[in-house]
Amino acid sequence: MLLPRQRTREPLDRFLARYAGQNKFRHHIGTTYVAVDDAGVIAGYATVAASELAPEAMPAAQRKRLPKYPVPVLRLARLAVDERAEGQGVGSLLLRAVLVIAARMSEDVGCAGVVVDAKPEAVAFYEKLGLVRLGVVSGELGDRPEPLPMFLELGQVPGAR
Repeated sequence: MLLPRQRTREPLDRFLARYAGQNKFRHHIGTTYVAVDDAGVIAGYATVAASELAPEAMPAAQRKRLPKYPVPVLRLARLAVDERAEGQGVGSLLLRAVLVIAARMSEDVGCAGVVVDAKPEAVAFYEKLGLVRLGVVSGELGDRPEPLPMFLELGQVPGAR
């Protein structure tokens, strides 16, 4: 198993093992990129999918610059780092790779930025990398903490456009 069986990691392990391939090859709804260390061991992964961001969900600064209709974005659907690779920059490297994909998407079909639904324990990581909070999403998941939607406009990333 990629990650230790902790309550917060188990869904990430399950996703990689069971659903990443299906999403890419059967459903064509997302692509998973895997970071491998020098020994060939999976150090982490990132899954991306095309999405959109509605104007009412945008931060005020972007609302002024972007159109008043939904804009295309790249959604970082999953980001996981193996416990043994934590603190070694794997998560930042994967996020930079996602930004490269978003920049390419911007050229090919249009993309305003990257949206991620951050787990509460990952919010500080994303804020440190420049993502801004979009607001809290209420849900029906009981006692499970809701993810916090966050956004990074491509125009805010040096060299992305």
